[in-house]
Amino acid sequence: MLSVSDYLTEGKISSPAHLTESWDKINELYSKKLWHQLTTLLQSFVKDESFQKGTTLLELYANFITEFENKINPLSLVEILCPYVIRQFTDSKEALDFLEKIKEKTKGYEEANILCLTAMGSIHLLLKDFDNTKKIMEECEQMLDALPGVTTVHSRFYELSSNYHQIQFNHNEYYKDALRYLGCVELDSIPVTEQQERAFNLGLAGLIGDKVYNFGELLQHPILDSLKGTNKQWLIDLLFAFNSGNIEKMDALKGYWSAQPDLIANEMKLRQKIMLLCLMEITFARPANNRHIDFSEIASKTGIPIDEVEILAMKAMSLGLVQGTIDQVEEKVNMTWVQPRVLDKQQISKMKSKLEAWCLDVNSMEATVANKASDILT
Repeated sequence: MLSVSDYLTEGKISSPAHLTESWDKINELYSKKLWHQLTTLLQSFVKDESFQKGTTLLELYANFITEFENKINPLSLVEILCPYVIRQFTDSKEALDFLEKIKEKTKGYEEANILCLTAMGSIHLLLKDFDNTKKIMEECEQMLDALPGVTTVHSRFYELSSNYHQIQFNHNEYYKDALRYLGCVELDSIPVTEQQERAFNLGLAGLIGDKVYNFGELLQHPILDSLKGTNKQWLIDLLFAFNSGNIEKMDALKGYWSAQPDLIANEMKLRQKIMLLCLMEITFARPANNRHIDFSEIASKTGIPIDEVEILAMKAMSLGLVQGTIDQVEEKVNMTWVQPRVLDKQQISKMKSKLEAWCLDVNSMEATVANKASDILT
């Protein structure tokens, strides 16, 4: 086995020219025993594209990092190994055994252990071993719940969880965890092609998911910008149409979304969903003191027969999207509440108008009370 000095010299000789300076710096920091600075350098060093293939990083660990791994912060050590070093294993069992040993070495450090577990979960997922993947996810979730706030390891867990739910066609869970993952990472750290894939998958999951009735958070996320100017930009327009309950816009875009197998296969569910969102939008647009909505208005805006309006309203109420009562005699729906949502700019504009109208009413009442004060006091 090579000495550390000989290994670093050979590594420098066999590596691309642009890494020469890094090898020299690594040697210098190791000689001076500057472990923190060396760890920081290694964290960026292992990300170099020249290490995408081959076993250089495995050799780096075996011949160099093992010499001082007990002096490295456990979390930093695992961040170096996962996923950069671990991806150079060609045998999944060897990779799992390696991670198990690292997990044992970092025992007692929750965040480091979670990273090891999520890496193991990703390998099980690639092997389609869904039972072990789920067990690891459950173990990680319990450990994460004990951590204070959101940490750097949350993103790895949500990435694993969202990937699992995507493969299992759990649209609601995928939508939730994929958004959580995006909330824990810097968007610039995700390659553009992956951004586009995630944005498209998120949009599809949101549309198909039977518990997703709020697209505001996704519509405000910059990841959707990755679809602009591509042949999938129509998905952004479709999401805006659903968010505002715009059935006409949905129909206008059918030439695009009907070519997507997942969407056309769920066309009936999509239409039911946008009708519910349309009813929510009708309720939201009304002033709080004027939410007595005629069956005929709902039928006109949703495109359903008037005798099906009551069923639509009951469905919305059962899902907790709105609250109110149904007057069958007067053929009116009396809404008292609509589920809060993340609003887009158009909806915020409506809210602004409603607040301005409310302010005018308050000022008018104030003026009336002032003018009639003497009558009231006497």
